[in-house]
Amino acid sequence: MSGVELDEICKAPPPAFGRPMLKYFGFDSQYVNLNNGSFGSVPTPVQAECDKLARQIERNPDLFLRFTHYDIQAQVRELIAPLIGAQADECVIVPNASHGVNTVLRNIEWEKGDIIIDFNTTYGAVSRAVQYLADKPPHPSVSVLTVNFPTTHGDIISAFRAHVKSVVASKPLGKKVVAVIDSIVSNPGVLQPWQELVKICKAAGVLSVIDAAHSIGQELNINLGESQPDFWISNCHKWLFSQRGCAVLYVPKRNQHFIKSSIPTSHAYASPGSPPTFIEQFDWNGTADFVSFYSVVHALRFRAWLGGEEKINRYCHGLAIAGGKRLAEMLGTRVMDPDGSLTLNMVNVELPLSGSIQWTPELNVKMQKTLLKDHNVYAAHFYHNGKWWTRCSAQVYNELSDFDVLGQAFLRLCADIQQEFGAVRGAKL
Repeated sequence: MSGVELDEICKAPPPAFGRPMLKYFGFDSQYVNLNNGSFGSVPTPVQAECDKLARQIERNPDLFLRFTHYDIQAQVRELIAPLIGAQADECVIVPNASHGVNTVLRNIEWEKGDIIIDFNTTYGAVSRAVQYLADKPPHPSVSVLTVNFPTTHGDIISAFRAHVKSVVASKPLGKKVVAVIDSIVSNPGVLQPWQELVKICKAAGVLSVIDAAHSIGQELNINLGESQPDFWISNCHKWLFSQRGCAVLYVPKRNQHFIKSSIPTSHAYASPGSPPTFIEQFDWNGTADFVSFYSVVHALRFRAWLGGEEKINRYCHGLAIAGGKRLAEMLGTRVMDPDGSLTLNMVNVELPLSGSIQWTPELNVKMQKTLLKDHNVYAAHFYHNGKWWTRCSAQVYNELSDFDVLGQAFLRLCADIQQEFGAVRGAKL
């Protein structure tokens, strides 16, 4: 359905969710995608609007990039802000959540004795960014909180409170503590009680950086003005249907003094003591293809046509719950979160693999290749807390039968891995 005008699409009633939605996405007709959480998928009518914008830019690059660009950037901020309970002048657009988190962390003026708190489940690139900061002068230290799933929100809150208390008590006088917190963990794909964790940070004088990569478009009723994180970053290309890559970086006015420079530094950079240029720096910090940023406007129109955030997420959440149960039954295993309290639109199901088979890069690639090239289906897979799991993302184009396809693929794949790697391990023993 490529090239179909969004204006024309929106004149007709939306289709039912599930298989009828596939004609609005560009997937191979045989591919079963249960991995929206990794990269997202732009609807073809939104992609068509992006293509039109790209052509419009080329008709007069100077006119567009010197004037129209700024108008659309402002429109995007005005549209995103209400979705997350923020003000438009507290929001800027960056290429992805990792870029946004790095922007925050690299703008903080670190001192020896400062401490960064992260989790054993922190997203890999973000965890590595934290370690990079610790590896170079002035060497802030890293304190890792281990949270193993399955668990409960209550246990996470208790563990975090105790950890923060211990870290704050141990830091040298006058030094700062910064906590990097996932709103929704990547692997396992679980909702964290991040608003409560922010409250704990505030009470302890700890800065909170919320990696909300999976939140916008999946987590409803976000109100940053109420929850008051110090920094919050979320991808728009994962669950909001924007073109890749696009993310919103929220910095409340009280904290914009921390962000002295965009990455890369913009021509709008202002030395300390000058009038602030927070929005101006992120509006333009080098020539790039900004169409993915503009695509938010059209992604939100498409979502409104489908019925809006409540309707979309009600379907996806219901399918994640039902699909997880179905898959666990097929595999003879269990769902990580049986009561659904930590589940939004991603569900984690244990795989029928021995926990004695450890994760290796080679095994990871084998699983990816087998699922994608041999079975034409995909969902994320990972090793956590001594067990193997798959994280399945439920999107509006998915149906319950997609979990059957994935289940059959995993049954064959896991049997092969168990025979190959289990035998090798047994031989070594």
